[in-house]
Amino acid sequence: MIVKALLCFALSMWLVATSVYAGGIEVNKAEMRLGEDGYQFIVDFNVSPSYEVQHALSLGVPLYFVSEFSLTRSRWYWLDEQVFANEHAVKLSYNALTRQYRISRGALLQNFVSLDEMLRTLARQSSTYIPADTLKKEASYIASARLRLDTRQLPKLMQVNVLTSKDWDLDSGWYRWVIRPEEGAARNPGKAE
Repeated sequence: MIVKALLCFALSMWLVATSVYAGGIEVNKAEMRLGEDGYQFIVDFNVSPSYEVQHALSLGVPLYFVSEFSLTRSRWYWLDEQVFANEHAVKLSYNALTRQYRISRGALLQNFVSLDEMLRTLARQSSTYIPADTLKKEASYIASARLRLDTRQLPKLMQVNVLTSKDWDLDSGWYRWVIRPEEGAARNPGKAE
């Protein structure tokens, strides 16, 4: 009886400890706005990396995050038509000498004093513009957005450990919502998959 109680206590403590260090990516807000240049996805994520991911970053291991956007139109007579697909890669790094975090998007570089500042910037993602005349006014579209850590970009020796650890599984999953151009750009409520 005492052994059973100790095992239950140990299991509950282990579950609490793993939930404290667990990280992940969730969608806070997703919308598609119509501007002068056309439609644009704007998504706010909640990015909370696990301790292992933060530790690797602090040791100088660069992390690559990929944001993906997709817009499809359902068709009853054939497969869905993909109207738009866009992908951005963002590199996160830490320089121990200057004690600064850095986000690199192509040729654009931004430096940050703290990890929290850098994660707030990473959390706000947007797509390239979709010309307004691409979307038909009478049609409905399914908008999809996703943010994930690209573990294939990690050093080869780390990739083996990543395969067996859930601490490196940073992926929001596809978040979907319906867009109807005649109503303007629709916001939320979507569902994550």
